[in-house]
Amino acid sequence: MRRTNTFAVRPLSDDDDRLLRDLLDASASLWNELNYERRQQFFDGESVWDTDDYRKQYVDVLGSATAQQVIRKNKSAWQSFFAAHENGEDTAPPGYWGNEDDGRELRTFIRNDQYTLETGKRSRVEIPVDHALKDEYGLGYHDRLRLEVCGAPKWDGEQGQLEIQYDETDDTFRAFQPVTIPDSRQDSPLASHEAALDVGANNLVACTTTTGQQYLYEGRDLFDCFRETTEEIARLQSKLREGRYSSQRIRRLYRKRT
Repeated sequence: MRRTNTFAVRPLSDDDDRLLRDLLDASASLWNELNYERRQQFFDGESVWDTDDYRKQYVDVLGSATAQQVIRKNKSAWQSFFAAHENGEDTAPPGYWGNEDDGRELRTFIRNDQYTLETGKRSRVEIPVDHALKDEYGLGYHDRLRLEVCGAPKWDGEQGQLEIQYDETDDTFRAFQPVTIPDSRQDSPLASHEAALDVGANNLVACTTTTGQQYLYEGRDLFDCFRETTEEIARLQSKLREGRYSSQRIRRLYRKRT
């Protein structure tokens, strides 16, 4: 059974923050370069699997293992695209992780045997960087980037590939760790009683329990908030300069509305 631990990670210094951003930006650059070549081959009717060896171009920054993880992730995205295409689904080829002018989407993947996660009083995760970044930021040959972990991972099992992303809207780095655990370790029920739910519109949920308690969650205030947020998004979008479609404030409102 597969489960995913999600937690925030925090660099311990300004240099560590810049180092992590450089690492994630290099991963995004690798994805975009490889993806551009495959998209061009696809639109030209050629095979997308015969590409340059981008691993060698990024190995000095990302390390061989991390560069290979990004390349494999891109390959998996294209395989999923072709599978959906063969099933007649109307889907687009894999896209880019942002761009250099507007900013790349900061993201990377760390192989399961390349990071160390320790939880407890001082939870932390350590990830590898290669010698180009080590030289730039003054790390030793055996040093790795250490990040503080905020929040205790819920699931304990065989760890999988670690994904680290930067959430620009919340200005937060997040890590996603899939783990494999035995089926016997599913969450235990919290009680022996039951509840019947009636889901609606104006009343989002009406609930009656076998203990005799009843609950009603009204939706009118939420609908009003939804409409007000939608109107504010439209107002802000009308003020954007030509060629722009969003802003950090608009993205926050979209998240709030969701």
